Amino acid sequence: MPGVPRGLDLAALTRWLDVHHPRLRDGDLRAELIAGGRSNLTYRLDDDTHRWVLRRPPLGHVLATAHDMSREFRVIGALHGGAVPVPEPLLLCADDSPLDAPFYVMERVDGLVLRTSEQLMSVPETARGPLAERLVDTLAALHSVDPGAVGLGDFGRPDGFLTRQVSRWGKQLAASRSREVAGIDELHAALAAAVPAAQRATVVHGDFRLDNLLVRPERWDVAAVLDWEMATLGDPLTDLGLLLVYWGDESTPALGSITDMPAAVRGFPSGGELAQRYAASAGLDLTALPWYVAFGCFKLAVILEGIHYRYTQGQTVGAGFDQIGAVVPGLVSTGRLALEETP
Repeated sequence: MPGVPRGLDLAALTRWLDVHHPRLRDGDLRAELIAGGRSNLTYRLDDDTHRWVLRRPPLGHVLATAHDMSREFRVIGALHGGAVPVPEPLLLCADDSPLDAPFYVMERVDGLVLRTSEQLMSVPETARGPLAERLVDTLAALHSVDPGAVGLGDFGRPDGFLTRQVSRWGKQLAASRSREVAGIDELHAALAAAVPAAQRATVVHGDFRLDNLLVRPERWDVAAVLDWEMATLGDPLTDLGLLLVYWGDESTPALGSITDMPAAVRGFPSGGELAQRYAASAGLDLTALPWYVAFGCFKLAVILEGIHYRYTQGQTVGAGFDQIGAVVPGLVSTGRLALEETP
């Protein structure tokens, strides 16, 4: 079908919808790949009266336990209508048809994604600090959700979470390894040798950052949190550590070549200020935060190695993937430096 983005067979999807959800579709389906995501594939999906978003796993090499559509669908269903704004999930196809991969459809929420320097600069300077506060408050609200009260009491295994996470991402690295990356195995070993004690078990997002939010420009607040593919139950400081890697203070500069970093834009607070606001709201001790930043660097390095592997195999969709592999060594260096600051 002309104009259909790769990874989405609209004819097959139309047939599936007409069988399984016969009154949902109104007119021909149209789709467009939403640029920016480098893991699960996200598409705008429209007919004559509806505006949806469809999510499916990436093409080709997919790591075990990653890109689980059923888990992502379940967590946003559990959170929808609560203190953490998420799109409403509408339907799930958990088997491999009609797209040769599981997928789900959710409502399309209006809002802006703030990823590039131009997009960050579009936020009025006086609104940048308050928007960052809303970002942190949203993360703290997520970490205050009682998993059992929203049906997520069995969504993960909090006991031993950090040890398993370090092991899991080490295994993911082995599954994605297509080249030598200096220092990455040493970083993995150092993390494993210094796992801190978790203070609390909560729902964790797994990839919480500004450009995984939709922002309402009329109020410059959070319209929805997106991309829940790595959500589970675990240590909330893993979310904070990874957020600080993405935020981009001088101590965490490694991503600057592939994404513009909020800390570099005047008016946005520093990562340290974000951490202080989070600690005040969540009531957690941040003494071991450098370890969580180092782990965030390692986890992200492994994710990007997986994307680099798919790029070398011709299995990525969209632009910008040629730069991904070059970012990994900087993340490893940043992670090793962060570990040196851990008490």
